Amino acid sequence: MARTKHEKTEYEKCRRVFRSQSARHVLVLEVDMSEDMKRRAFSLSDRLRVCGNKLTAKLEKGLAQLIRTKKYRALLKDYGELTERLKRSPDNEAIKKARKEIASKMSEMQKAYHVSWDDARTYMQFLKDRDDLNSIFALSRVEDIWAGVEKVLFGGAETIHFKKRGELPEIRAKQINRGIVLYVADGKLYFKCSNIGNEKFTTKILDKFQQDEVNRLLDYLASPEQKDEMAVSAMMETGEITDTFRPCYGALVCKKIRGKLRVYMHLTIEGHAAPKYKTDGVTPRHTFGNGRIGIDIGTQTVAYTSDKEVGLKNLSERGLSIFHAEKRERQLLRKMDRSRRATNPDNYNADGTIKKGYKKWVKSKRYIEIQKEHANLCRKNAESRKYAIHEDVNHLRCIGDTVITEPPNFKALQKRAKQKDTQSARETTQKKNQRRKRFGKSLKNRCPGTFQAVLKTRFEMTGGVYHEVQKMFRASQYDHTADDYIKKKLSQRMFALEDGEVVQRDWYSSFLLYNANPDFSAPDRETCLKTFGTLNEMHIKMIDYIKHAGIHVLNSGIAC
Repeated sequence: MARTKHEKTEYEKCRRVFRSQSARHVLVLEVDMSEDMKRRAFSLSDRLRVCGNKLTAKLEKGLAQLIRTKKYRALLKDYGELTERLKRSPDNEAIKKARKEIASKMSEMQKAYHVSWDDARTYMQFLKDRDDLNSIFALSRVEDIWAGVEKVLFGGAETIHFKKRGELPEIRAKQINRGIVLYVADGKLYFKCSNIGNEKFTTKILDKFQQDEVNRLLDYLASPEQKDEMAVSAMMETGEITDTFRPCYGALVCKKIRGKLRVYMHLTIEGHAAPKYKTDGVTPRHTFGNGRIGIDIGTQTVAYTSDKEVGLKNLSERGLSIFHAEKRERQLLRKMDRSRRATNPDNYNADGTIKKGYKKWVKSKRYIEIQKEHANLCRKNAESRKYAIHEDVNHLRCIGDTVITEPPNFKALQKRAKQKDTQSARETTQKKNQRRKRFGKSLKNRCPGTFQAVLKTRFEMTGGVYHEVQKMFRASQYDHTADDYIKKKLSQRMFALEDGEVVQRDWYSSFLLYNANPDFSAPDRETCLKTFGTLNEMHIKMIDYIKHAGIHVLNSGIAC
């Protein structure tokens, strides 16, 4: 007998709307389990990695064949042109219809070359049956890989990437009652994952914030239906979205830290995170300010201007240790290269370049030890950058609630500069290869894109406002004293305005962003003239402090 389809009630429909509009955050807790279970978790994650790489290889082959066809490239070009036209006239129904037809043709070609969601899911079903994987874990892995495929198809990315050995994907179950099951006993959270053992395991609570989060989650699980009904009723009556702290799903993340196996539970919870307090348990750790903040985000530095404070500092930096850590990373990489060359001399040509074709690489014990040290150092540096970014964003939130900044363009800065096809360039190339360096190392070490993403999320989640000015704002070229745009070289970090006042370039850009007009299309000259005197005095004091403290701000033009 065929199973009848469940007809959703009005309440269930409203609850689905509520959950789609609710905010979510992730609580990270270290798992308390036996070493044997940890090894099984690492093995499961590695099997997911291998299956994901096989699926990636299959999709990559289809993508290469699809993008090679002239017909698909023509459709992709037409789709992009119509999208740009639709941005300029969003209510044009003819353009919408034409773009929909092109999208339908592109979808048909994707299915013909087996580059579709159904093809990816079907092939993963074959792989998970062969390798004995849980269906929910395999499906979650397919979603991650398909997100990368969509970036190639629609987002302008060049290729999808594989997971190297040691890069373990998370073991994620998109439902709280499947794969990783949540239990409550004796006022504690317990979990069970049948793929790594039949034993239940719990998590470690390390601080008050984690305990507050767990207490709110336990409070929801004590009466989940009642909490959901109250939240849905409030949404229907007042339109307010309340935080329920419903556990949505969990994921196990495997990490090897200082030679030890560590497993973390990433719990996705409905609602905003609980507030953090200082050691007294009463004073909030972070306060929220009011007012505008103009922020100029560079490749290595950030400058900001507000009515309370102005600043210029290096991105992703906590003290001066980052310089030594980055230098140590480079030293270890050179050390590894010397060891690899000494152990594998037959894999290199006489001029030091690597030979083409298949090669067998031998790793010495010394090389393996250096590799472990380098991996651990990279992990610590990444954590330090993350903490520094959040500290800077929280400080900015303390001095204002409205951010005005420029649109991000860091992806374009990663690409190499185009080769100049001129007679002088050709003559220079014949003598010495012309450098086409961009900002790859700076972006890797300072993470300006991550800083801007965290900045936007933080302000929007705490009731603030985030604005991006229009592309023709040109904050680095405008001079409010001359009321004109004056083009400057990138190397010119300090420059004189029309009235003779010398300003630091990055800070002055943040000053102009702070004084943007209501539609954020250009600086408001009248406001600039009113506020420049006071803010410039703060700017001069800031530069004096940087000089006397001996702070090295990268590419600032300020001599210590």
